[in-house]
Amino acid sequence: MDVKINSTNGNGKAPTNGTVGHPPTVPCHPISPAPLTSASEATLGRHVARRLVQAGVNDVFSVPGDFNLTLLDHLLAEPGLNLIGCCNELNAGYAADGYARARGVGACVVTFTVGGLSVLNAIAGAYSENLPVICIVGGPNSNDYGTNRILHHTIGLPDFSQELRCFQTITCYQAVVNNLEDAHEQIDTAISTALKESKPVYISISCNLPAIPHPTFSREPVPFSLNPKVSNQRGLEAAVEATLTILSKAVKPVMVGGPKIRVAKAKSAFVELAGTSGYPVAVMPSAKGLVPENLPHFIGTYWGAVSTAFCAEIVESADAYIFAGPIFNDYSSAGYSLLLKKEKAIIVEPDRVIVANGPAFGCVYMKDFLQALAKRIKKNTTAYENYRRIFVPHGQPLESAPKEPLRVNILFKHIQNLLSGNTAVIAETGDSWFNCQKLKLPEGCGYEFQMQYGSIGWSVGATLGYAQAATDKRVIACIGDGSFQVTAQDVSTMIRCGQNTIIFLINNGGYTIEVEIHDGPYNVIKNWNYTGLVDAIHNNEGNCWTAKVTCEEELKDAIETATGPKHDCLCFIEVIVHKDDTSKELLEWGSRVSAANSRLPNPQ
Repeated sequence: MDVKINSTNGNGKAPTNGTVGHPPTVPCHPISPAPLTSASEATLGRHVARRLVQAGVNDVFSVPGDFNLTLLDHLLAEPGLNLIGCCNELNAGYAADGYARARGVGACVVTFTVGGLSVLNAIAGAYSENLPVICIVGGPNSNDYGTNRILHHTIGLPDFSQELRCFQTITCYQAVVNNLEDAHEQIDTAISTALKESKPVYISISCNLPAIPHPTFSREPVPFSLNPKVSNQRGLEAAVEATLTILSKAVKPVMVGGPKIRVAKAKSAFVELAGTSGYPVAVMPSAKGLVPENLPHFIGTYWGAVSTAFCAEIVESADAYIFAGPIFNDYSSAGYSLLLKKEKAIIVEPDRVIVANGPAFGCVYMKDFLQALAKRIKKNTTAYENYRRIFVPHGQPLESAPKEPLRVNILFKHIQNLLSGNTAVIAETGDSWFNCQKLKLPEGCGYEFQMQYGSIGWSVGATLGYAQAATDKRVIACIGDGSFQVTAQDVSTMIRCGQNTIIFLINNGGYTIEVEIHDGPYNVIKNWNYTGLVDAIHNNEGNCWTAKVTCEEELKDAIETATGPKHDCLCFIEVIVHKDDTSKELLEWGSRVSAANSRLPNPQ
């Protein structure tokens, strides 16, 4: 049975369940011939627009430039597409990243080289996080290729391949469309590859081609159809047998969810195994939000020395652990400080299973493996019972004195009370990583942050994109002042799009996460009047409300306003806190990462 990509609903909008390539609920039927398209519509530009809609994209984030203007005209003409102009290419890429997290696929359109190299950092981040982002660049006129001419927006050489070479290492497919004969094939291959690989792709389209009719575009595009990934049955059975051999000998096994659960589309299979096994369930920090925290045996975030209280003790004392889709790097391991042993671990990758120090089983997909294991595993609640014995409920932060300067732990106590199934949290790189990890997510509450790439400023664009895709949720973004200064401009686009996000701007005067790794004068930034800046951006056009708070009383008033009379507005709340007010987890993590970074060279 084929697997169809998101199709549009009657209103022209695609489903917002964030799933791309999931099997339909009914068997697929043969595709009937599509109707003929008029010559004026049988153009490359119109084909690109319709393909984006079929893939699940209804909002494209763009920055205009002379090489992409005609293409933008055709995207605007597509009823199912909404073109969102961003303030710069970096934010357009971050917005496509955030959109892909909520919708399952995102897209951005920029101009040649000056735009392409600006968006590069955002596309690299999407690659690291396994997000299918379609990056389209308006390229040079097709007649200029091979002419030895020097064009504007280039580095002054007649070779136009610099941009392409930059994208080759951070995208899974690159298409340079400079003739109409193979344009149809190149575009379809690029988009379908992004969906199959769950990675970004690069498409360059010559600026003189989008408006030209061609016979290959004379029909409505046949809907995408991707073949489902099927595990090697004998390998699957062998992987389950080898795993059960390890688990049958274990007294207190545990399960840990990792970030690759998303790309493997294995959330439901992981939840099924958690229910049948009875094991304690933890998540790696970059997987927060991918595993429901209302599971009966959920014990929190496993992050080595900065784990949720009592979580690391249970995981690291286990005699067997199943890690589903983990990424072990210096950040997720808190400076390589995890106390794990390979001989105890079953590592389930999206397409392979590694059992202890023994065999590896390829062509075995995570979803299939977890479901097969769930059918045969024996219930074992020993480790969870141990967790219950040692668990002590979390304490509340000390009460604030009247008008006492606001503390970060008080701020996050109130953010916790804001959360519901109709909200989503976006956590910026910095101390928000650690404070947001401690939030307890109600069922249905979204959660996103960029841990692998960790690019400061990511959250502004990502908030724009996520909120545009997940219209059923109110986004709550926690952003540090240093990060905000990198990408602040696109608060303007949020206002223009009518979004009602709540942004908590945490003003502590610098790059606090860097301070805790290695301090120096370079970590102090020029303070801005952040509410004044957003008021100037608002400029009485659109719905926006700002507040500056310095104590708990003012914070309560601001939140009441943001959730009451201003619930339909973009609400920007600047929170003034002490420069040394950080989470204990950041203090511990920073010292461990510092130690890892400052290791002396090995003897030669």
